[in-house]
Amino acid sequence: MFERFTEHARHVMELAGREAQRFGNEYVGTEHLLWGLAKETHGVAAEVLEHFHVDLKPLRREMEEMLKSRPHVEDVEKLPQSIHAKEVIRHAIEEARAMHHSYVGTEHILLGMMHNSQAVAAQVLADFNLDLDAVREEVRRVVATGTASSD
Repeated sequence: MFERFTEHARHVMELAGREAQRFGNEYVGTEHLLWGLAKETHGVAAEVLEHFHVDLKPLRREMEEMLKSRPHVEDVEKLPQSIHAKEVIRHAIEEARAMHHSYVGTEHILLGMMHNSQAVAAQVLADFNLDLDAVREEVRRVVATGTASSD
């Protein structure tokens, strides 16, 4: 499923799963994906978030506090993805296709998170006053100028 994902995007997915396990959460949700994205400081998404003055350290702290408060389970080897996390991935793939990209990068995951206003990650990003259309335009600008480290 993640064949078209860049190295950085795969790393985000891996970090999300590890974080869900570390906190003993029951599933990998959008909040875990956002934590993984905030931890991956290279690539287009990091540059886009920086452009909008989203400081990743406080974002990670906020996400960590949220994850600590979730129900705790013991010894889960492979956690399922929540419905919202699956939607993020589907929207990320759609965003990549719409931009005519042959890959799915961190920027597409970021955009995918913003599609469902009911999802935790979208709500957190909205708290930073991020707007899907504005973020999409900034992604296009960064990709066109090639200023981000290879995603």
